[in-house]
Amino acid sequence: MSQFSAAHLVALATTALLAVAVVWAARSRPSAGRAMARPLALAVLAAYAIEHAAYALRGTWSPAINLPLHLTDAVTLVTVAALLMPQRRLLVELVYFWSLSASLQAVLTPDLGVSFPDVLYFTFFVTHSGVIVAACLLVFGCGRTPRRGAVWRVLGVSVAFTALAAVGTVLTGGNYMYLRHKPSGGSLLDLFGAWPWYIAGGALVAVALFLILARLANVSGVGPRAR
Repeated sequence: MSQFSAAHLVALATTALLAVAVVWAARSRPSAGRAMARPLALAVLAAYAIEHAAYALRGTWSPAINLPLHLTDAVTLVTVAALLMPQRRLLVELVYFWSLSASLQAVLTPDLGVSFPDVLYFTFFVTHSGVIVAACLLVFGCGRTPRRGAVWRVLGVSVAFTALAAVGTVLTGGNYMYLRHKPSGGSLLDLFGAWPWYIAGGALVAVALFLILARLANVSGVGPRAR
C-alpha cells in the first residue's frame, strides 16, 4: 500500500478532524466528553476484536504476529481502560504519550500488508487513529493533563513492555516492536541505520517526544481541569 494513497490521506484527514471535533465538543460542554468516552472505547475494542477474528477466519493468526506485544497493541487496550476509567491517571498518561508517539507514527507510515477496502485496513485505522482521538479527548478536551513525573513513569513502563516484547520476539520468532528488523514499508527508524542502532535511535527519539508532549500538555491551556 502506498503510504500516501488517496485512502491513506482520507484516513489521516478523518483522524485530524475527529481529534479536533472531540476536543471542541468536550471543551464546549464537559458532559459531552464523558458521553463520548464509552462509544469511543467500544469502537476501538470492537475493531481490535474484529481484527483478530479476521486473522483467525483466514487461518493466518500467528503468535509470531498477533500477540499484543507491539506498543500500539498495548495502547489500544490501555485506551479502552482509560476511556472507561479516566480517574486512573496512569492509564491516561500511557495513552497520551504512547498514542501521540507510537500510534501517530504508525498512522503516518502504516506497516500494512493489505490495502483499502480490506477489513484489516479499517481495523488498523480505527484502532490506531482511535487511540489518537482518545488521547486528545482525555487530555486536551477533558483536561486530564499528565502529572509531575509522568514522562519518567511512562518511560519506565515502556522499558518493561519492551523487555516483554523482546521475550515474545525470541520465543515466537516474530518482530514485536520491530526489535528484530525495521518495518519493510519505511518509517522514522530508517534514519538511524541498521540493527541495533535504530533501536537506540528510536529510544532517544521517544524520550525527546515524551518531553515535548509533556510540555505541550502543560502549556496548552485547553480543556477544563479534570474532576
